[in-house]
Amino acid sequence: MDPLILAIDQGTTSTRAIVFGLDWKPRALRQIELVQHYPRPGWVEHDAEEIWRATLQTCREAIRDVGGPARIACVGITNQRETTVLWERHGGMALHKAIVWQDRRTAAITDDLRAGGHEAEVQAKTGLVLDPYFSATKIAWLLDAVPGARERAEKGELAAGTIDCFLMHRLTGGAAHVTDVTNASRTSLMDLRASDWDDPLLNLFGVPRPVMPRILPCSGRFGNVIESLFGAPVPITGVAGDQQAALVGHGALSPGEIKVTYGTGAFLVINVGARPKASENKLLATVGYEADGARAFALEGSIFSAGSTIQWLRDGPRLIEDSRESEALAQGLPDNGGVYLVPGFTGLGAPWWEADARGAVMGLTRDSTRAHLVRAGLEALAYQTADLLDALAADGAPRPSALKVDGGVTANGWAMQFLADITGVPVERPAFQEMTALGAARLAALGAGLIEDLAVEPPERPAVWTPRMVQAERAGLLAGWKAAVRGVLATAAG
Repeated sequence: MDPLILAIDQGTTSTRAIVFGLDWKPRALRQIELVQHYPRPGWVEHDAEEIWRATLQTCREAIRDVGGPARIACVGITNQRETTVLWERHGGMALHKAIVWQDRRTAAITDDLRAGGHEAEVQAKTGLVLDPYFSATKIAWLLDAVPGARERAEKGELAAGTIDCFLMHRLTGGAAHVTDVTNASRTSLMDLRASDWDDPLLNLFGVPRPVMPRILPCSGRFGNVIESLFGAPVPITGVAGDQQAALVGHGALSPGEIKVTYGTGAFLVINVGARPKASENKLLATVGYEADGARAFALEGSIFSAGSTIQWLRDGPRLIEDSRESEALAQGLPDNGGVYLVPGFTGLGAPWWEADARGAVMGLTRDSTRAHLVRAGLEALAYQTADLLDALAADGAPRPSALKVDGGVTANGWAMQFLADITGVPVERPAFQEMTALGAARLAALGAGLIEDLAVEPPERPAVWTPRMVQAERAGLLAGWKAAVRGVLATAAG
């Protein structure tokens, strides 16, 4: 029988295990939703032990669904990036809830570092701006918040890292304290060109080197899952952060190709080739992937609230019962009525990077209805994407020929047409949506020697939306959006 690949996709809202064949069609899929914890305004946490239990359960169920562990040739892992865990090296028990990428508790630390003139140094080495989004200040906060942790970390008794690192430590029974270069590139601690932890940055952020994992390429041998967990010692041979895994899953392997994932947040990533490219417009330079001796760099724009905006419309003011209702409400309006929703629930990401921003609704009148608010939430996805494309253009990148999209929000056809209209770029959605898991599976297959390269042709043609909006209407809508954002930024600054 053909070998199968188990992909672990540990995301912000759920943990999934998907088994792929070498035709890249899924053979099994299991999923468990993840509880979010909000202990204070601006704080977001996950229970790392819950993540571990969900990973183990979904993997065991998916393996059983395909006939047992003998069918699984290798494991790939993709994960929510920047989310940070501190745990015991002996036994692997987490010492505190994981601090999620959306968390803003360390904003004062990054503000102080910026005021101290350190942002240029950090950006030159890492490609990243100073922001609580990234892992370095989260690690330092955990070391200071957990009694005795900093001293124990210096002695080598504790481990810190992103979710991929935590899962591999547990899967290998503590044998592997490793991460991949894409996740490492999101910590603010890795020199982008050297692919190693930078001692001056470790000192700047107050993170002891003994607590950090070893950095490896995205494809290769990370360790073996201990036999007692899956029933066989399956090798882990591919790892990448979720957005970089999606870049591989989409097959965006050539310079200039762009993918946008609309999940809890939204992340635009453009392949810039074999050399890192600095941004002068607050985009992030990062590693796209490293496999088979070759490395691709990328520029990225991070939007903090995308699918979470739709979740808020459902769970906060309860304007919709489910996400599918949003499409019908938006379609029922002739226009947006001048209503804009700026989803700064956990601050604004690129190209603004304003940690203190908060959400706002602008342009309400007595004629405004719940449909206008819902439509404004959907429109915000497109406006924020247009902002990122403008930043890319200012950095000298050509306008893309297409946006390759994935994520739960892309099931909304109205939102995808509006995205094409506002950006003026055709939108392509693959028939199979699990691009992050697919990318992890392909990296693992390459690392296990099952395939010769990462290139892949999609088995089915994508759905395509082409721009239909006239330029005058597009310009007017974007002007209204920019005015709304200026109002939010002015409030944050005040």
